[in-house]
Amino acid sequence: MTPDDTDRDPLLAAPFDSLRTALAAQNAPRGVEKELMDAFAKQFPPRRWYHALSPRQWRVAGGAAALAAAALLLAMAPRLHTAPGANAAMAGAAFDDGPAFVALQSKERIEQEADPRVLEADVPRTALAALGLPVDPEQAGDSVRAEMLVGADGAPLALRLISLP
Repeated sequence: MTPDDTDRDPLLAAPFDSLRTALAAQNAPRGVEKELMDAFAKQFPPRRWYHALSPRQWRVAGGAAALAAAALLLAMAPRLHTAPGANAAMAGAAFDDGPAFVALQSKERIEQEADPRVLEADVPRTALAALGLPVDPEQAGDSVRAEMLVGADGAPLALRLISLP
């Protein structure tokens, strides 16, 4: 029988009504619910979200994160072609096999240069400190071989270190 059927049965209606009335008058003593909830919390402490994952799920998540990081690095890798309109001297200076140039001027200023040249120069180590490179005080008076990308007016646009003795 379902509860709906018992409400409709005239023989059981009167006993169930008296039972409902008696149960409605019953109240648990104060603090029982709190004590029960505390005992339940001690027996079943709350778990952090990361405890719910199995070691296999963590491995899958780590692999997915590594794959996403590799895809991001590939997407952000510098392209080996030059921008449209860039001249040949600029392309040769920027994408050869040597170490990368450090820009001394803005990208827009370097791109606007019509005829940049690459010159070798001796740069004092103290000038490297202005670029944020560490300089040993014992070698501060020495110089370093570098290639400089120079504009037509002679202003340095970019610098590349060739050798650090």
